[in-house]
Amino acid sequence: MEAVHPSDRQLVSTWASGVDGPVIDAGCGPGQWTDFLAGIGLTVRGVDQVPEFIERARREYPDVEFEVGALEHLGCDSETLGGVLSWYSLIHHDPAAISEPLAEFHRSLAAGGTLLVGFFEGPAVEPFDHAVIRAYRWSVEALGEELRAAGFDVLESHVRKTVGQRAQAAILARRAD
Repeated sequence: MEAVHPSDRQLVSTWASGVDGPVIDAGCGPGQWTDFLAGIGLTVRGVDQVPEFIERARREYPDVEFEVGALEHLGCDSETLGGVLSWYSLIHHDPAAISEPLAEFHRSLAAGGTLLVGFFEGPAVEPFDHAVIRAYRWSVEALGEELRAAGFDVLESHVRKTVGQRAQAAILARRAD
C-alpha cells in the first residue's frame, strides 16, 4: 500500500465510507486492498482466479478472508453485498465479454449497493501488453456505457494523467434497481 497513489487511497476510502454491507474485492490479487478495507472496518472478502495470489494474500493477511474464484462467479447470494471493488481487475477481460462480470456484480449487489472500478484510461477500447497477460484500456464513456447496460447508474468518474505513466481512471456506479 506504500506504493499506492494518494488519490487512489482517498478515492477508495471515500467510497468505502459510504458502503452499507459486506464487500467483495473482485480480482483482489495479492490482497492489499482487501486488507485495507478490512482495516477501516468493512466486512470484506477477496476473490481472485490466480491461486498463487490467494495463497500469498492468506499468508500476508491471515485475518482476512480470501478465496479462489472468478469475477463471473463471486460465490455469494444475490443482492447481499453493499459494495464491490474491482480495482484494475476488469482490465484483463476481453471487451466482448465484459458484460459477464458486470452482470455478476449487479446480481450480487443489494439495492443501492455500489461498485468502484479502477482501470487504465484511453481514447478508445484497445489492447496493450501488461505484465503477463494482455490488458485493455477503456475510455470513461465506453466503460460507463457498459455499466449502464448492466443496470448501473454511473455516479462519478475520475481520470488521472501523469507524465510518463499510463492514464488512470475510476468509475463509481450504483445498482440502478
